[in-house]
Amino acid sequence: MYTPGPQTQQPPQMGVAPEQQAKPKAPGKSKNGDVGAFIQQCISLASYLKELQTQAHLIHLNIEGSNFLGLHAFLKDQYEAHLEQFDTLGEFIRSMDYLMPMCARGLADAGPGIQHVTSYKGTEMLAVYYKNLEELGMKTKKLEPIAAKVDAIDIQNYMAELCGEAFKAAWMIKASLRNG
Repeated sequence: MYTPGPQTQQPPQMGVAPEQQAKPKAPGKSKNGDVGAFIQQCISLASYLKELQTQAHLIHLNIEGSNFLGLHAFLKDQYEAHLEQFDTLGEFIRSMDYLMPMCARGLADAGPGIQHVTSYKGTEMLAVYYKNLEELGMKTKKLEPIAAKVDAIDIQNYMAELCGEAFKAAWMIKASLRNG
């Protein structure tokens, strides 16, 4: 029969607040320039993902044509994936004790923006989205070695995963746009 040994821990005291920790850092105020600059690039990528989510959602709503059902379903999967990607990247940023922007304007200011759709023609909407997905893949390829340099292996691995997702989605759109 198991008999527990004496308890050495003191029971928690009621009404005693835990010690306050330092506030999370803003990317521009990092003491280590490499990590702060890396986080700023991660926030820029998060901004790009959020814009892609909106773009995919609006194309999902506005697309018309004989392949509507397939594209409508595909684009729904895409905008839901972009939201999840944005959330995951934001959580990685917060896990490194850095802050994300507080509003849509701050988020938009943090990123370079995406190529905008200027036509309601289905092939033109998809072509712009395709180019933006390719750009997403290239951005993740550039960020992955920087993540390795600052020993953020979790983000490094996620950049590889995100790269694969971006190029796969781009390929699927390119295949849908081909004639014949």
